[in-house]
Amino acid sequence: MSRWKALPAELDPRVRQLVVRLRRLKDHSGLNVRQLAARTEYSPKSWERYFGARALPPVPAVAALARVCGEDPTRLLALREVAAEAWTAAVPESAADPEPEIVLSERPPLSPERRVLRIALVAGSVTLVLAVASAVLVTVRLMDDGAGVTARSSTAPLAAPAPASPSPYACRMERVDGHWYAGNSRTQQENLAVGSNGPAVAEAQCLLRRAGISPGGIDGMFGPLTEHAVKAFQKQAGLAVDGVVGPHTWKALRG
Repeated sequence: MSRWKALPAELDPRVRQLVVRLRRLKDHSGLNVRQLAARTEYSPKSWERYFGARALPPVPAVAALARVCGEDPTRLLALREVAAEAWTAAVPESAADPEPEIVLSERPPLSPERRVLRIALVAGSVTLVLAVASAVLVTVRLMDDGAGVTARSSTAPLAAPAPASPSPYACRMERVDGHWYAGNSRTQQENLAVGSNGPAVAEAQCLLRRAGISPGGIDGMFGPLTEHAVKAFQKQAGLAVDGVVGPHTWKALRG
């Protein structure tokens, strides 16, 4: 758990609520800022500014954090938009970041015309996110194979202007010669651990989901959520609990 610096007492409650939620997600993921930066398009310094309430995180950054942490971004984006309305008055001068592009006092005030345009763009972005989330939910329900395994899982529909690419993996469960396969990899020997990625990871995620243990999204990325799911499965199956998918865990998953 991170030891966070206390937020300024004069910080607007709407901004404080967003920052506290971002910090909790980061803590829950088990990632430090450098690891978080490696999985997103934002530098460690940028994340430190966002978590310190010295800069308002852009919409794509908020959505990227939700994706990495396996969180539905809809509520998080709504909190961000509420905080954005209060941001100009919320950040005290003592907490402002000295870099020109994010120092609030150097931003010119919005004209009435630009404010109306900004509100319209925000409303459009939120509407787009809700529409994409609804479409994903319908797809997941239609493609359920009847064994509790969802055929596709989209971890985080992103709002414009930088939407993430959909996951290339899906769970197409079939039983062949007494073994379960999800259509991503047929390996039974490859060792997988935190930091692994690719079709074999997606295969393990599908098999974990078939076993009734959620690894988060089917994204081919072996992160903290997948490791937690592997440990839970190993404990359930009476295996050594090390969070690594090896031959014995593959055999139990496919059985």
